[in-house]
Amino acid sequence: MEALPEETTDLVKNSSLYSEFMAEREEILRHKWIESEKAGADIGFERALVDWIVKYRSAWREQRQAFRQKGSIRT
Repeated sequence: MEALPEETTDLVKNSSLYSEFMAEREEILRHKWIESEKAGADIGFERALVDWIVKYRSAWREQRQAFRQKGSIRT
């Protein structure tokens, strides 16, 4: 598999879509850690992902959107 040119990877890493993906991934990993601690064993990424999506994703996205909108308003 051939590596992408550096300018392409920089473009991707600087995109808002990638930024949102990474923020969501961080939340899922945080959820995985918390739930694994509660269970006393690693619950695995897939279980944490599904659980987080069902329980928290909608509210998390709404909060992020509200924060972005609030942050873009200058008074």
